[in-house]
Amino acid sequence: MNLSVLLWGIPQAMRLAARLHPRYAARLRERNLVAQFRLRDQPTGRWIKLDNGKIRSAKGIHEHPDLTIGFKSRAIAESFLTPPFDLLERIDAAKNFKIVLDGPDDLAVWFMATLTQLETVTWKAGTDMGNGVVRYTNGTNGGPLFVYVKDGKIIRTTPIDFGAEDAPSWSVTARGKTFRPPRRVTLAAHGQCQKSMVYSKDRLLYPMKRVDFDPDGDRNPQNRGKSEFERIGWDEALDIVAKEIRRAKAAGPGAIAVDHGSHHQWGNLGHYLSAFNRFWNLIGVTRLMHSPDSWEGWFWGAMHHWGNSARLGCPEFYGTVEDCLKEAEMIVFWSSDPDTTYGFEGTQRRQWARELGIKMVHIDPFLNHTAAHLGGKWIAPRPQTDAALAQALCHVWITEGLYDKDFVAHRTTGFGEWRAYILGEVDGIAKTPEWQEAETGVPARDVRALAREWGAKKTYLGAGSWGVGVGGACRGPTGMQWARMMTILGAMQGYGRPGYNFGNLQFGAPIDYNFYFPGYGEGGFSGDLAFSANAANNYQRMPHIVTMSSVRQTIPRIWFPEAITQGKAVGYLTDVASVQGQFFPFSYPAPGHFPVEMLYKYGGQMLGTMVGGNRWARAYRHDSLKFIVNQAVWKEGETSFADIILPACTVFEKWDIGESYNVGPGYVHHMQSMNNHRVITLQHKCIEPLGEARSDYDIFLAVATKLGLGAVYSEGGSSELDWCKRVFDSSD
Repeated sequence: MNLSVLLWGIPQAMRLAARLHPRYAARLRERNLVAQFRLRDQPTGRWIKLDNGKIRSAKGIHEHPDLTIGFKSRAIAESFLTPPFDLLERIDAAKNFKIVLDGPDDLAVWFMATLTQLETVTWKAGTDMGNGVVRYTNGTNGGPLFVYVKDGKIIRTTPIDFGAEDAPSWSVTARGKTFRPPRRVTLAAHGQCQKSMVYSKDRLLYPMKRVDFDPDGDRNPQNRGKSEFERIGWDEALDIVAKEIRRAKAAGPGAIAVDHGSHHQWGNLGHYLSAFNRFWNLIGVTRLMHSPDSWEGWFWGAMHHWGNSARLGCPEFYGTVEDCLKEAEMIVFWSSDPDTTYGFEGTQRRQWARELGIKMVHIDPFLNHTAAHLGGKWIAPRPQTDAALAQALCHVWITEGLYDKDFVAHRTTGFGEWRAYILGEVDGIAKTPEWQEAETGVPARDVRALAREWGAKKTYLGAGSWGVGVGGACRGPTGMQWARMMTILGAMQGYGRPGYNFGNLQFGAPIDYNFYFPGYGEGGFSGDLAFSANAANNYQRMPHIVTMSSVRQTIPRIWFPEAITQGKAVGYLTDVASVQGQFFPFSYPAPGHFPVEMLYKYGGQMLGTMVGGNRWARAYRHDSLKFIVNQAVWKEGETSFADIILPACTVFEKWDIGESYNVGPGYVHHMQSMNNHRVITLQHKCIEPLGEARSDYDIFLAVATKLGLGAVYSEGGSSELDWCKRVFDSSD
């Protein structure tokens, strides 16, 4: 299309949008400016002037534009401006300076966002339910839900019911019975109380500054956690944060450390792997390396038996629901209470198993809720003695020939050494049921009976919360040995044959795994190549600019207090790329890097979740930490230790997109297999943010703009809704 026509059409489209949509007209009144579109080396272009919402435009070159959008050539300009827009081509143009934005960063971000809204301003969200009620969809850590809003307030939330227009459900026929899941989702208990969390008295609604913190004078770090806070405006808060980032950056590489919790609110955009990582990659920061805190025993122990590093050492689960219902004769739940710890959709599948007469055995020091619900045999070892019980099972299997000899001979290595150890040929101690009784308190007769029944029946081993790892005994002091023993038990029974596998029916539903939608582990829009699974699929699917921090300094999260108070710490990498990656130590401070003197916290509650909470309090008050920011939704124990608090909003007050329980590669590939259906939701902005709270994206964009990085961070003014569209377009 001709460039002159394209440029003429921009102000026409803006005028039309303002006439039809009051929201767009109001936006045009926010700024007065002159924007110049032009070819860089030719006096060809058109300027647009915004003056109190009115639009003027003329062909040619303005003498004093506030903002210039310059194109390298006519062909590039015509391609860039012709709909439908090719995002890959636009990103290539920006990365290679084929298009240049010249002007103040805040004006550039605002004006480009105003142009991109021409595409989304016509979109409508929600379903009119009558009587002034609008129903929206959203996603939470407890599951997806409907959100009912009236007069700008949430009045209730409910689980999502499926209609005739939604995809059909699967069914499984096993032993003469056909089972189908209900046409709805289920919510965890905390998912059902999300409304109360939105309107909680502990919400942070305004930017706050500690009363005795003076960024230009005495900072009084010793009073963190004790002093009161005073309300300040966003401009002041952002100015302080931006100034402190500049100060710390000037001190040296790595002087800024960033910290977040293990999880975040649901959504591919607002998750810390997305908005947070993109911003801090642009800055360059010291990261706190998390241990694999839900996978400890599997990562540090089981991985050395069978690899599976991409799953942090846990087994796979594909096809296990159908196979278990059709083939299994017994399920052993070992340190496994999925009715309590995970979604209720798996509970129904376990009820089906009970209906089919599959025997249940529960190994747990406590009579947990799943055991009480399903019934069966309960075996209660002393806490942290599970490995001894498992070795005694192996002893019975070896001495009585109750293991899969073909599988062991052809699909394992090292059995001769293992056999010698179990029989006592190595240390003189045979790992008999009688030997384990002194360790575990479980009667030898019960262990022998279980070993014989297990060895004679097709048995599923439900190890940990998921049945395929994570949680339970793997988190304890002997968790590595327990997880290693689970892999050995599975190998000795030839796991993978019909009726023999890992699982407790929580994972492995027969859903469509081939339909691609990105999980949050793929990094959202961060482009992060180092700390997300962006390169697995997302980078090929969704055009966006990749990012990577220029700082290599890392602190092990569990030793962060000592890194601050003692000036040093050593840890090991949580490396999902290889088994051997975990053998590489790293130390703080790193060579050529600067000690941390600024901490930016992105939610998280270390005082209540890490060992020795007082260690963290002492670190936060240490005088070497000159500045602490906490960007959080709620007033928690740790927010009081900040100098500046930035109030973030909940998922109901912003746009996002995500698939229920789709974590993605790098953590749990195809984690949505715990669901009966794949549920992808455009997470509507159901209500306006309470008080002066902002979305995480908007907060980072505002800080980035103060630092002159706003256009880069947002890729030319993209809003959260624009990014939602990009994520959606990247899926199948």
